[in-house]
Amino acid sequence: MVNKGIFLNGDNGGTFLHFGNYQNTCISDPNLCGPEGITFSFFWKNHESASRFAVASGGKVISNGFSVYTNPLGGYVEFYTRSNKHRWRANIDVPGPYWTHILFTWTKKDGLKVYINATLTAENKNGSISEETYGDPYPDLVIGTANNKGYSHYVTGAFDEFVIWERALSPENISLYYNATIAWDMVSKTTPRISKEVISTTPMARAADMSPPVISSLQEELRPTDFLPVQSFLKTLPNGTISRDTANNLTQGLLKSVEEVLSFPGLTEQSTPVVSGLVKTVDRVMEHVVTNLEDSPNSLISLDGTSFVADYSLMKLPQNFELSHYRFPTEGKSYISVPGEAFAMESQTTIVGLFYHNMHSYYKEISPVKTRINEAADYKDHKIHVASCLISLKVEPLPALSVNLSGAPLIKIVLTHVLTKEQQDQVQNQSNKVFLYCAFLDYSSKEGVWSNKGCVRAHGNMTYSVCLCNHLTNFAILMQVVPLKISTGHKVALSTIGYVGCSISIFCLAITLVTFAVLSSVSTIRNQRYHIHANLSFAILVAEILLLISARFDPGTLPCKVMAVLLHFFFLSAFAWMLVEGLHLYSMVVKVFGSEDSKHFYYYGIGWGSPFLICVVSMTSALDSYGKVDNCWLSLQNGAIWAFVAPALFVIVVNIGILISVTRIISRISGENYKVHGDANAVKLTIKAVAVLLPILGISWIFGVLVVNTQSLPFLYIFAVFNSLQGFFVFLFHCLLNSEVRAAFKHKTKVWSLTSSSIRNINVKPFNSDIMNGHKEGVTPTKMNTWDKSTNSANRIDLSAV
Repeated sequence: MVNKGIFLNGDNGGTFLHFGNYQNTCISDPNLCGPEGITFSFFWKNHESASRFAVASGGKVISNGFSVYTNPLGGYVEFYTRSNKHRWRANIDVPGPYWTHILFTWTKKDGLKVYINATLTAENKNGSISEETYGDPYPDLVIGTANNKGYSHYVTGAFDEFVIWERALSPENISLYYNATIAWDMVSKTTPRISKEVISTTPMARAADMSPPVISSLQEELRPTDFLPVQSFLKTLPNGTISRDTANNLTQGLLKSVEEVLSFPGLTEQSTPVVSGLVKTVDRVMEHVVTNLEDSPNSLISLDGTSFVADYSLMKLPQNFELSHYRFPTEGKSYISVPGEAFAMESQTTIVGLFYHNMHSYYKEISPVKTRINEAADYKDHKIHVASCLISLKVEPLPALSVNLSGAPLIKIVLTHVLTKEQQDQVQNQSNKVFLYCAFLDYSSKEGVWSNKGCVRAHGNMTYSVCLCNHLTNFAILMQVVPLKISTGHKVALSTIGYVGCSISIFCLAITLVTFAVLSSVSTIRNQRYHIHANLSFAILVAEILLLISARFDPGTLPCKVMAVLLHFFFLSAFAWMLVEGLHLYSMVVKVFGSEDSKHFYYYGIGWGSPFLICVVSMTSALDSYGKVDNCWLSLQNGAIWAFVAPALFVIVVNIGILISVTRIISRISGENYKVHGDANAVKLTIKAVAVLLPILGISWIFGVLVVNTQSLPFLYIFAVFNSLQGFFVFLFHCLLNSEVRAAFKHKTKVWSLTSSSIRNINVKPFNSDIMNGHKEGVTPTKMNTWDKSTNSANRIDLSAV
């Protein structure tokens, strides 16, 4: 229902009204009408600016014997008698997207006459014989679509007051009916001295049914700063007591006229001052109506209603009326609440509440400098949007409220946020900061200006807000989205750290891989631990090389998209091998299970197989998200970035747990060594072990999670340093400073020295690590023993290995 009319939504398809079967009646067969004829009348408002049909779905008001059809190029009303194939057709042009009254009569004598807004527009007296068969062969009366399946377009608009007279109305009757329907007769009786000029610019109680000349005259007088002629409208209202029915008619008429004004073409170009003027007009008129509403000495008078524009409530309370609190609307998640102690009730009290349905959508891109919100002006380059419905409450006399917002009583306003899809994406984007303001329209100047003086946002989240205010007026939630930007100096510094760090890491990782390859023949370097180190180093090396190369490609190009896919795979592989490092460390130190050979297959499956699987799924579902915006990486807008973030967070969380478990064991053993030997270095071993494990477990990536806004700039620098130098730390701790690698290198150097001296018959002494671990030459070393608490020497050996 729309303003007591029926709204047909063609978006769902097949929307129509069925009025029943009229077989063998004048409605289905004009031949049965007799000499009196027949009249059809209805109001129609098209809700499609470029619709194929202006009258009801598919342009049809159709039965066996007549049809109405219009489109932007023209239209017609047609009567057809099937028995003699006689046709009467009158061309019409239904005017634009506002309430239009369409009426047509037919008699055998005078033929077809069509009246638009009570004015004879077209007629066809004699008709013609048609060789074709017209009209549907069904006796049903349907409004909204044809009875056959030849029409594929359905109505999107409002339809009201469909009336059929089984006689042809005279022009005088048509004029009387039209004027009574739009309530001009009621207005003329209540305001007998009103001039014709004022009538043409004043929305009446049935103003939504105003004819096009009335609307045109109204439009000519509109000004941006004072959108409706408030004073002229108030002069037309009755000065005496208004009955409930009259008050309801006037309110409905006013809101319908507002709806008509909002539908004017080009309104959005100056919507902010225009809509503010409309809101001011509605407030003034509603206050006048409730003030003059008929009195009831001992009980309250309440008038509630709804329209396409707004829900409204008018109340008149007698003196000394007991009111614990007042809430408007009484139901719903958005409302205004006034505590009972704020009402004086020493005299008659009037209350006007309005909840606008779509008025907020006309406030777009408000300039912060044109508001009275100091916080918003700090970000003057970022526009403001209204993020909730507009709600209004006026009480007379004014309620006694606390001047201090921390005191009581105060007005409580709860508003649910109404955001577009684009605004929801902006809110969810972690790189944006969202400011929400409890604001109202301040009319202290001619034009309504948004202000937050006397209001504070008490609490809420991104779906709703709770405001506390010390005054009453029109309220809404304003939203300002400010992208978090880093200054040019910080950008240059971070970029320099990234390039230098990645270059150092690439160089160090390359040396690490060469070292592992050269020393692969030494027994201690052939174990699984160094295979994992090598794979992790290779994944990080390739990822960082690709990262430096990707900066040369433009987003949106095919090379950038390919680079984004490769970066996704190798960075995921780096995290996967960090997970393998953690799992292997856990199996060595905390819980022993299986042999090294049995875990070899699973490690490679995790390190290279799982990233490949994730990339395939991500590419299949969201290939367009690769290398599309800003850089050659995954898009942050549609959630595709979670194909990297989720696995990375999983690895970080698991490795943190493993690091805690390993640290506890190292701390316990170090403590025991300190008690027995008094060796202070054993205490330092815990810190050293954690520092050594951090690069291969990827724990430093946790700083990336902490980088969410400009206030976390220190974390951004820490993140840039640690992660760009991850390869350097792997080389430092697991190659250069690693005792096993250094011993193996010395052993390998000795072998090279003996070879170069051609002393091949000298037996090389077994490698120290083989002796220490009980290995024999030519035998593959066994898995490192778990730590034995029984001897301190065993503890020292195992700690040295870790």
